[in-house]
Amino acid sequence: MNVLVINCGSSSLKYQLFNMEDESVLAKGLVERIGIEGSRLKHEAEGKEKTVIEVPMHNHKDALSQVLFALVHPEYGAVTSLDEIKAAGHRVVHAGEKFSASVVINDDVISALEECIEIAPLHNPPNIIGIKAIQELLPNIENVGVFDTAFHQTMPKQAYVYALPYEYYERDHVRRYGFHGTSHRYVSERAAEMLGKPLSETKIISCHLGNGASIAAIDGGKSVDTSMGFTPLEGLVMGTRCGDIDPQIVTYLMGKEGLTLDQMNDIMNKKSGVLGISGVSSDFRDIEDAAAAGNERAVLALDIYHGNVRKYIGAYATVLGGADAIVFTAGLGENGIESREEICRGLEFMGAVLDTEKNRVRGKEAFVNTDDSKVKIMVVPTNEELMIARDTLDLLK
Repeated sequence: MNVLVINCGSSSLKYQLFNMEDESVLAKGLVERIGIEGSRLKHEAEGKEKTVIEVPMHNHKDALSQVLFALVHPEYGAVTSLDEIKAAGHRVVHAGEKFSASVVINDDVISALEECIEIAPLHNPPNIIGIKAIQELLPNIENVGVFDTAFHQTMPKQAYVYALPYEYYERDHVRRYGFHGTSHRYVSERAAEMLGKPLSETKIISCHLGNGASIAAIDGGKSVDTSMGFTPLEGLVMGTRCGDIDPQIVTYLMGKEGLTLDQMNDIMNKKSGVLGISGVSSDFRDIEDAAAAGNERAVLALDIYHGNVRKYIGAYATVLGGADAIVFTAGLGENGIESREEICRGLEFMGAVLDTEKNRVRGKEAFVNTDDSKVKIMVVPTNEELMIARDTLDLLK
């Protein structure tokens, strides 16, 4: 059975086509810079050379059309017909408290996801576009939604209830949900295997660092705290999201600048983060180039970002009562050699010592700590797609 897994991020789209008989990957790819100048599709089918397709992709529907075109291409495709794809699994960011596990998608599920757009304005829209595009292009297959929030349902109540009047939690379900759960689940399980320890005996700080970013404290394979909250806006400084700020800033700016609610949401979600600080880009590669050229605001953006991640790592070491490993994953976590070095600078006090030579690795599993480091520092490329494919197959069975 072939399962197509679709992972729509805020400015990217990852996909993999699995043969679930042996979990082999028939094809995989990444669409980068969706809606940004220079968008491109990197596609690779089993046994064939990598292909890069550079074409303007203004939104996620454009991107998915290019993906399906690549999968059946006579030269670099993976299948001869789209009929060979029997199901699609979709990463879905937020469904409030409506769903705590993966589900087969129907009209009611889509309506529920649409209701949650206001609390996940960057991600639920592309998630829904991806689902509807596949329903239109592949009308005879089942679609499954796998939710980012599911892994974090193990958090204790003191970790997810906010210090607001309690009725907002009881009546309106305002609480910490956490996100990137599929990724945190995968890397924590894989890290335990690499450490040679039972998952139930590990304490892991998982750092999912991409255009969106979150950190999770994972004790014995269970999430006990995480940086994202009611929405994916809370927590770390991100590509375009502000992360943690004084809540009073929101009402202050709305009053002073005459901003509407929609305008303020747009500022915090789409115009802030390292983009807002640097004025250059939300892409860390662009910011690093600008910093190297002497752009002081780009330098500041990187310093703020690295310090913010470092602060959360220290906090979660306290939550866990120590750590066996700090794990870096996702785009920047897996490939950002300089960022990993800067983030780990100063963590020696907790027994985490980076080896700068071992750290010169991109996109593959590695221990990047010194031999005498008490806390292991690891790079583990995430595989959310495999976890989604497994959930999809289980539900269809």
